[in-house]
Amino acid sequence: MPIATATPAATLLDGADHTLMLIDFQSQMAFATRSIDVVELRNNAALIAEAARTFAVPAIVTTVAEKSFSGPTFDEVTGVLADRAPIDRTTMNAWEDAAVVAEVNRLGKGRVVFAGLWTSVCIVGPVLSALAQGFEAYVITDACGDVSAEAHERAVQRMVQAGARPLTALQYLLELQRDWARAATYDATVATAVAHGGGYGVGLVYARTMFQAQEGH
Repeated sequence: MPIATATPAATLLDGADHTLMLIDFQSQMAFATRSIDVVELRNNAALIAEAARTFAVPAIVTTVAEKSFSGPTFDEVTGVLADRAPIDRTTMNAWEDAAVVAEVNRLGKGRVVFAGLWTSVCIVGPVLSALAQGFEAYVITDACGDVSAEAHERAVQRMVQAGARPLTALQYLLELQRDWARAATYDATVATAVAHGGGYGVGLVYARTMFQAQEGH
């Protein structure tokens, strides 16, 4: 019989063990996104950007044909991660761009968490490429979008079959916090959940207002 210990699974993420790659959160890509409401997509992009800042996650922001076609990155990303200058490229697969993989290697993390547009092209390409080269890959599926629900779902299915691990934006934030007694990141985590956590955030406001509740107690 196995023995239980109060230790987390090795597959759980923390702020120091991975790189977050935010791919093509750009105007032109969002125009054709149909698998998720664009307002929800922008909210989830903001949530994971805030999480990366709170937990000092090394992040790579990349764009495709920013000046000539696809336009600027969402303010929800650049406003939070202002120190991460986007790497512009021509390749649909960011993993085929020398500057992008040079940054992956410079940061030196064996795990990469992916999010962006579109799931079936600009997310599938680097995820499958990273897996083939021995990296662990995670995909924040509700911070990705595609031209149809079918395109998004088949892309997620393909990546999972190849070994990628799916998660959601709120799950990403709470997995990084994981213990409400972690005081250094508690306030920022709660603030992000209130601002971008939907019904969960509303519940936090209610509990604090009505009975001064706090998760750590």
